[in-house]
Amino acid sequence: MSKKNTKYIFVTGGVTSSLGKGIVSASLGLLLKSRGFNVTIQKLDPYINIDPGTLNPYEHGECYVTEDGAETDLDLGHYERYLDAPTSQNNNVTTGKIYQTVIEKERKGDFLGKTVQVIPHITNEIKRRIKMLSKQNYDIIITEIGGTVGDIESLPYIETVRQLKWELGEKNTMVIHLTLLPYLASSGELKTKPSQHSVRQLMESGIMADVLVCRTEHTIPKDQRAKLAQFCNVPLDNVIECKDLETIYEVPIYLQKQNFDDVVLKELDLKSDKEADLKDWKVFLKKFKNPKRTVEIALVGKYISLQDSYISIAEAFKHAGASQETEVKVRWVYSGDITAENINETLNGVDGILVAPGFGDRGIEGKVLTAQYARENKVPMLGICLGMQIMTVEFARNVLGHTKANSMEFDTSTPDPVISIMEEQKNIVDKGGTMRLGAWKCALKNGSKLSEIYGTKNISERHRHRYEFNSEYLQEFEKHGFLATGTNPETGLVEALEMPDHPFYVGVQYHPEYKSTVATPHPLFKAFIKACEKK
Repeated sequence: MSKKNTKYIFVTGGVTSSLGKGIVSASLGLLLKSRGFNVTIQKLDPYINIDPGTLNPYEHGECYVTEDGAETDLDLGHYERYLDAPTSQNNNVTTGKIYQTVIEKERKGDFLGKTVQVIPHITNEIKRRIKMLSKQNYDIIITEIGGTVGDIESLPYIETVRQLKWELGEKNTMVIHLTLLPYLASSGELKTKPSQHSVRQLMESGIMADVLVCRTEHTIPKDQRAKLAQFCNVPLDNVIECKDLETIYEVPIYLQKQNFDDVVLKELDLKSDKEADLKDWKVFLKKFKNPKRTVEIALVGKYISLQDSYISIAEAFKHAGASQETEVKVRWVYSGDITAENINETLNGVDGILVAPGFGDRGIEGKVLTAQYARENKVPMLGICLGMQIMTVEFARNVLGHTKANSMEFDTSTPDPVISIMEEQKNIVDKGGTMRLGAWKCALKNGSKLSEIYGTKNISERHRHRYEFNSEYLQEFEKHGFLATGTNPETGLVEALEMPDHPFYVGVQYHPEYKSTVATPHPLFKAFIKACEKK
């Protein structure tokens, strides 16, 4: 492979949103990485929020957290799961961040009295953010632009791409346009006109698409493919079909069969003697699609109607399940519907229970009932973040006899605040980006279930929380059999609790799902699924 300057690939979308730009970008990244290139992917989001940290999951799906503590778009989770490499705060940029930076510079007088405008000041800042990753010696940077071509809020990003294509030169940049070919059942045909209009709109902004990736329910006929090539000004080989598939993990294989990586390398004038080797990926797919056993796990949460809210957990189940040739069927349970009268019926027959993260007091009592059900009936349970805190509240109420025990998040006047606000959080007023975020160390107790699962004493996991286990109650908890087996080595903060006399009753303050990838399924999820198999 010949080493050249950093190359830039821009992925835009047309016709409709939610076409899967993130999956296509991640799939391309995987293909290029397998060819020997050092690749990263970033997401440019047009919304004015600084980050998705303050967004309701119903608005934007899961908020993904990076190692360095950035609250980011859920697509960064896809990037990490496909590339098996961590992203950072520089991999997600929002319009809010761009304008915040420019306005702060203006207030300092950095523009020397100039009138601050979208062009050049906003577009220059976008360019700076795009190029920032090149300092890390990447061969290729894939930049996904959120939204759809034609959206008012996307215009500065599209204009920035036009400028970069002109500044960096044709062979150093390229644009992949993802579009939709709707199928009209009445006439039994795919329609190309919406894609033609989308490409034309892109051209009106001064950008020619180099590759067209077409989302479709059906195989694209040769004449339709030729029509797209002719009217969208792309070579026939650069019209790539992206059909609806059984799982998103089939997409890289499907695109590889159409020489997608070769098309991209040709456009960027890059050469590689290394063929794309997706052997391990294919082994994962084979196991995923041909499981030898099945377990059903109830995922109890408060954002169940939008399953993207827990996408990292759902994908972690797939990674860990496939590695053990086990299909994990998820029973999505809204905690707000759980009552003492219906809990047996609601959770009947499940092999395990995961109580999911979340914020706010809605649906909390249903989660407490769930923890009690799992503890008393010896059903394997994993509690993540708020899930661990719920296990703590339930134990305090029903085992220790503190009937009014609660988290200070839900009841500031509780006589037994077994979950209290972290000391450093007490005087914080701003909500955005102020939680305990990113990777923190955790020391596991010798002989604990967790130390056995991880195979080491010292681990590092990602966090996103304001409240913590109240260590004033630790001695009482441990005396009654709920042990703190993971603590922060510097602060003593309790990171994990487990019950030795239970098949699997583990609560962790951190988010293990963020570190699970296809190549490296998370050991905690693997152990949890094994416990569910035994059940």
